[in-house]
Amino acid sequence: MRALFFNIVFCAFVSFSCFGQNSNVPKNSLGVIKFNTNTKTPFSDDELSKLQEVYGAALSTEILNRPNRVLGIKEILRNRVVINKFSEADHKKPYPLLSEVSLFNAFVSDLQRDQFFDPTTFNPLKYNFPFHRKGYQYYSVDRTDYFILIKPQHYNN
Repeated sequence: MRALFFNIVFCAFVSFSCFGQNSNVPKNSLGVIKFNTNTKTPFSDDELSKLQEVYGAALSTEILNRPNRVLGIKEILRNRVVINKFSEADHKKPYPLLSEVSLFNAFVSDLQRDQFFDPTTFNPLKYNFPFHRKGYQYYSVDRTDYFILIKPQHYNN
């Protein structure tokens, strides 16, 4: 009888504690991703060559035939990756180096790093950048005055 009583009290306690959460706490919802209007235009030849370099034969199945991925890739290439030169103050900040970021060679196994960094031809899709991480990310380009800024998905919100 005593064991039955303790089981009932325990079950009641567990039941009430599940519903005892504070509903006044603000939710950490990021909401819907807002895409810039420039994502409505088709891929440029330069963007397609960058995609081809990274995805190879799997380009159609992995990206081009998937409208949501097309939209996400356009947003990355056109709006979320920014390459800038360091100012004097920025040189003092310890950003991770681009050489420390692994290559994204899941589809093209012989993908190579660029021998020389050229901000006009840089392909951010070649690297395993954490594009879906919260917050702004900065990477220093080895032996140059450049850094790469990756904006979070919700930078427009």
